[in-house]
Amino acid sequence: MYDVETRERTLALVAQGRSLNSVSKQTGISRAAIRSWQIRLEPLDRNRGTPCPRCADTPNEIENPASYAYLLGLYLGDGCISAIRRGVYSLRIACADAWPGLIDACAEAVQIARPHNKVCRVASAGCQYVTSFSKHWPCLFPQHGAGKKHHRRIALEPWQQEIVEAHPWELIRGLFHSDGCRITNWATRLVRGERKRYEYPRYFFTNKSDDIRKLFGDTLTAVGVEWTTLARGGEPFNISVARRASVALMDAHVGPKY
Repeated sequence: MYDVETRERTLALVAQGRSLNSVSKQTGISRAAIRSWQIRLEPLDRNRGTPCPRCADTPNEIENPASYAYLLGLYLGDGCISAIRRGVYSLRIACADAWPGLIDACAEAVQIARPHNKVCRVASAGCQYVTSFSKHWPCLFPQHGAGKKHHRRIALEPWQQEIVEAHPWELIRGLFHSDGCRITNWATRLVRGERKRYEYPRYFFTNKSDDIRKLFGDTLTAVGVEWTTLARGGEPFNISVARRASVALMDAHVGPKY
């Protein structure tokens, strides 16, 4: 007999697209057992009796909109929703091992979104997948769809836009924690005939989706952050924040990864 946590971790590995053979070899659990868990996923969705705030006849407001805005940013950056079996979905968000504080913050946000469902962390090369199973992830993230996000249109629903307008910095934090970095740039300048080096902090955000970059840029503009598009190799995938006042705003509300 295996406990629920073991089953969830095993199914999270399968949800990454791995074969039953490889998961069986890694975990020591038979393929037959894993297949049976795929068929009987309902016990893993402990929120079956908990109303979903979005798919009710009269949709309710999200209970913790600030946390949701942060999780929305994480999902748009490094998240994926996959259908498992019989209407149950896995939400997976990739978090780099280099930032353990971000892994904890991600797990907390997922737990707040569906508080009665287990959140597990599945180790992979250089990262952990924060994973949770529920029938309602597509309700909470209607941007879910087939294929990569930069190959399809990404647009917020009106109720999501209201949350972002009320909690813009949380969305910015989530997107930055997924696809951003804070670096120290340097340059040289001639001062009285002598070339001197000076350093300055800079924020970068990189994403291939035009829609997600536009959402990030529009939200930065809404909170007074000046930004520019930085093209590399002819591809405008980077957003840069370098002006001193704007970097100070980002430092106050976002800060370096941790």
